[in-house]
Amino acid sequence: QVQLVESGGGLVQAGGSLRLSCAASGSIININAMGWYRQAPGKQRELVASSTSGGATIYLESVKGRFSISRDKAKNTVYLQMNSLKPEDTAVYYCYARDLGVTYWGQGTQVTVSS
Repeated sequence: QVQLVESGGGLVQAGGSLRLSCAASGSIININAMGWYRQAPGKQRELVASSTSGGATIYLESVKGRFSISRDKAKNTVYLQMNSLKPEDTAVYYCYARDLGVTYWGQGTQVTVSS
């Protein structure tokens, strides 16, 4: 089993910044992708950003240019730097890690952006 622990969520005013962190631990074999999803009330969970071991990154169109994902492979940690936050970014953000085809999830961290 792989455990994911997230941190960094909170309340911020529109235009502000937050940095989310997610550290993986446990029976890690070969994590080949880590990233972040989010889910707002009444909406489906959506992929915000993803980073593969090969260096490829994917971003949700609405966060391009504002959010940046990075990974510290040695620490099995992924970060999400969120700048120019908007009220529509308000959601619970979930970290995920994919290890040999199995996807693990963090417990979620609330991000609230006030207008």
